[in-house]
Amino acid sequence: MNPNHLSHAGRWMLSRRDFLRWGGTGLSGVALSSLLANDKMPIRPPIDSAHPFAPRQPHFAPKAKRVLMIFCSGALSHVDTFDYKPELVKRHDTPMPGGGLVTFQGENGNLIKPLWEFKPRGQSGKMVSDLLPNLAELADEMCFIHSMTAKSNTHGPAENQMSTGFTLDGFPGAGCWATYALGSECADLPAFVAIPDPRGVPQVGSNHWNSAFLPAVFQGTAFNADKPIPHLARPDTISAKSDRATRDLINHLNERHLAEHPGDTQLAARIASYEMAARMQLAAPEVSDLASESPGTLSRYGADDTQNQTKAGFAKNCILARRLLERGVRFVQLFNGAYAMGEGVGNWDGHKKIADQYALHAPILDQPCAALLRDLRERGLLDDTLVAFVTEFGRMPTFQKGANGRDHNPAGFTVWLAGAGVKRGHSYGATDEFGYKATENVATIYDLHATILHLLGLDHERLSFYHNGIERRLTDVHGHVIHDVLT
Repeated sequence: MNPNHLSHAGRWMLSRRDFLRWGGTGLSGVALSSLLANDKMPIRPPIDSAHPFAPRQPHFAPKAKRVLMIFCSGALSHVDTFDYKPELVKRHDTPMPGGGLVTFQGENGNLIKPLWEFKPRGQSGKMVSDLLPNLAELADEMCFIHSMTAKSNTHGPAENQMSTGFTLDGFPGAGCWATYALGSECADLPAFVAIPDPRGVPQVGSNHWNSAFLPAVFQGTAFNADKPIPHLARPDTISAKSDRATRDLINHLNERHLAEHPGDTQLAARIASYEMAARMQLAAPEVSDLASESPGTLSRYGADDTQNQTKAGFAKNCILARRLLERGVRFVQLFNGAYAMGEGVGNWDGHKKIADQYALHAPILDQPCAALLRDLRERGLLDDTLVAFVTEFGRMPTFQKGANGRDHNPAGFTVWLAGAGVKRGHSYGATDEFGYKATENVATIYDLHATILHLLGLDHERLSFYHNGIERRLTDVHGHVIHDVLT
């Protein structure tokens, strides 16, 4: 062979020394590629643009088919609900060791004991306060994570992180990631539904269910029992026969147009979204209509409470959440608390008068939420539904100086899981003796998201979407599955 016909690199291979040097490098590259392929390379969900919500296989066998995330907006106080600290009671109204602590709204005052009494609950004997007595009765169903931490002490960024994994705007919600990966088992309803509180939306609003850089088809659909999906009803001026004929003609034209452009995925996705909208015209009003629920069910949830309309509205949202889950909706995000009414008025942001404010908020959450958990259990849905009860961060064991409330605390707080794949009546991690900082088995929101995805059969390190030159993940480059909370 004439060496002049070879490339510069090829001529190097004619030398035994260079052959060994370059051949060895190449083999190591092949080996590295093989290792990466078998380890942490992304697994792209096979999405048919014409049927984007078709069910897709998880990475491995899942414990949960669907997720209910209950989000207490405003930062529910862990030291007044689920995280019992005898030392906090013992040192009530004394300075916190170290003193001079300055947090989000300024200087802190003395340590203040829980404002509601803690008692042992169920067979587990878990200490839960009287603030939420109905939920307390279900402590044996719950797996408490007492060592949760957040990256921000500001509501907006902290809400973002709890729902999207990032404190900044512009990232998809956890429900979007789940439906992007797995599709839906329900052809007539959205795969991801967000249910805002009757009082309004959380502080960052649609950031919780926005698809951001994921395909728009995976964005969550927001509606609640009082405000159903708008614009689904047929106008009175159009007859049912004309409506059907119009839809048939549109379907015919769409099919012909798609046949002429078989490679146009955007066109296919657009047609699929219109077809979903047409099916939702029939399915969504039915799922939102609670008339078929028995009086006993309405009473158990508190949906018939004429003295507390906000509680009745939230109770109806809880029933709606159950109806969506039992019809195969993949991810339901249920919000308790809203920001339109101001700090602490319609949410859990108890800075100034926490005793008065929580006394109003707790009945709205407690009975309906407990009834929802019981209903899921009685209907067998809890066997394959994961319930995640979360808030954006906790609150301080001290009162703010000159006030009767607790400031923000992202250094340690409590969330709990229940249902598919998690231990019952179990506690994981711990904060210090006052409930201030996570000290044992410190957990992050990345870990929580990794665990939720794991229970859905998804490897959080391999579920990604390529965007602007980066393999984006719900857990960014962090997170570990909390195996100690799993069955």
